[in-house]
Amino acid sequence: MQRLQEWIKQPSIAAENRGVNEGCELTMRFLREAGFGQVTKIPTDGQPGIFATLDAGAPRTLGLYFMYDVKQVDPAEWSSPPWAAALVDKPGLGTALVGRGAVNQKGPEASFIAALHAIRAAGRKLPVNLVLVAEGEEEIGSPHFPQVVRRPEVLAALKPCMGIFMPSAEQDLDGKVTMTLGAKGVVELELVSSGERWGRGPRKDIHSSNKARLDSPAWHLVEALVTLVSPDGNDPAIDGFADKARPVSAAEKAMIVTAAQRLDEATAKKQMGVEHWVHDVSWQEALELLMSRPTVNIEGLVGGYTGAGGKTILPHRAVAKIDMRLVPDMQASEALAALKAHLAKRGFGDIEVNMTGGYNPNSTPADAALIRAQVAVYKQKGIDPIILPRSAGSWPGYVFTDDPLHLAAGHFGMGHGSGAHAPDEYYVIESKNENVQGMDGAVRSFVEYLYAVAATK
Repeated sequence: MQRLQEWIKQPSIAAENRGVNEGCELTMRFLREAGFGQVTKIPTDGQPGIFATLDAGAPRTLGLYFMYDVKQVDPAEWSSPPWAAALVDKPGLGTALVGRGAVNQKGPEASFIAALHAIRAAGRKLPVNLVLVAEGEEEIGSPHFPQVVRRPEVLAALKPCMGIFMPSAEQDLDGKVTMTLGAKGVVELELVSSGERWGRGPRKDIHSSNKARLDSPAWHLVEALVTLVSPDGNDPAIDGFADKARPVSAAEKAMIVTAAQRLDEATAKKQMGVEHWVHDVSWQEALELLMSRPTVNIEGLVGGYTGAGGKTILPHRAVAKIDMRLVPDMQASEALAALKAHLAKRGFGDIEVNMTGGYNPNSTPADAALIRAQVAVYKQKGIDPIILPRSAGSWPGYVFTDDPLHLAAGHFGMGHGSGAHAPDEYYVIESKNENVQGMDGAVRSFVEYLYAVAATK
């Protein structure tokens, strides 16, 4: 727990270039202390990555993915300071550690590191060898992570692995576990409309009375955004964007039907604070859309004056932050090209399209040994996991599942946390909820998982 507190007290925010190198060094120290014999910082064109190996002399090797960066914070939104790593009593849960990165992903990663210490303290050798790759840019779309994984020495170490896993806290408040066999891809970008680039409207902010005789770069951006989706904002309308989107298979459909029966719709709506799904579809249809629909989402709109009161200006520049989620068999590069061509075709070729990060979707078969080992551990604990085709969120698993490695990839871990990317993010340390494991149970689940991986044929 103290190791986790030290980790969280070190901010490591790639989006702000804040504390990332320090966060990298701290992560490397933790890995060395846990028994990794080789721990190397890997330079990239962005923030550094980490390559580490632990040779236990075992016949089987398991890959590990870590991230050491976290999302930005607004301390004013938190009830407990985001870098204090405070222990807080949460009614119905127990003692939780509150801080940025608590569950995404430093809490589960710290529990895995604790599992390695526990095995060594018990006088045992690890049942598998470990190859770990880590990055400090996951929260900005992993733009340089391929530079880490595709180094010859890293590829050579990863090729013998039976798969790659990412430590996580998979238990819901009722103790249920939902496993995913992949994740959507993502493209994160900015659309920038400016009078200078457009050649119309002002090149600096001017008095709004001039709108009577001048074009507005802000309205120009709004007009462009309207073309990207259907009139209700729900369906992507970018030419060619989803042409390669693979329909849900019969096997995936069956997973979704079962999940809809076992997951509670009212709880899902309550957790998100919503009352309706798009088009008022059923619970099963909502889950199917979550798994199978590509999306075009506005993360934020910025332009002109946004402070208190009014300020009558005609802005010279406006920016939209966009993310596009991709399903198999879509490609990030093709989605970006489709967006640029779509805008140019409609007279918006002057709008800058700046991709800040992103990658392809990833998928792993349900019968992969890595996945079967996860299911076996959960079932040993009396948990029948709910299995879904993929996560609607994204992580850069494609670097492992695609060429040239073609490895299985997935998440595993007991325990509970919540609030990723949000205020008051937490990870349960000492559980008072009989359905949910605390940090000790999470640590033990990782020990059991390593042994299950070693035994799975």
